[in-house]
Amino acid sequence: MSAHTENTVLIDAPLDLVWEMTNDVASWPDLFSEYAAAEILEREGDTVRFRLTMHPDPDGNTWSWVSERTADPRTRTVRAHRVETGAFAYMWIFWQYRATAEGTEMRWVQDFEMKPEAPLDDAGMRERINRNSSAQMRRIKELVERRALARTAD
Repeated sequence: MSAHTENTVLIDAPLDLVWEMTNDVASWPDLFSEYAAAEILEREGDTVRFRLTMHPDPDGNTWSWVSERTADPRTRTVRAHRVETGAFAYMWIFWQYRATAEGTEMRWVQDFEMKPEAPLDDAGMRERINRNSSAQMRRIKELVERRALARTAD
């Protein structure tokens, strides 16, 4: 089996600002509410390998994994995958940015499969990812739009 999610948000801010803020992996603990830490392990050109650590869950478990992402500034796309897959058999992520008359459309596509011993099956993880992506996108929208307003006020 495998699963697929696709989530989109329209951010009332210039494409360059959205790109800059959302591709600064080291700042993700400030941008995403779920991450306690983002440690850059290696950079080579437009590719970054990093460790993400989440805030502890209600049971006190702290989840952490290594991912790698390659940004393409020319096409305004990012391709990423988990290097340390954890409960996933695989996790591939695609980010796409597009300028519109209303601002910037940011789209996240995730394709994955859960391992048989994982605590959630593909459908359960799809539901969790969709719910969390919506919440994180709302947060990112708010933070980026706030920064855009501050820049126009300067």
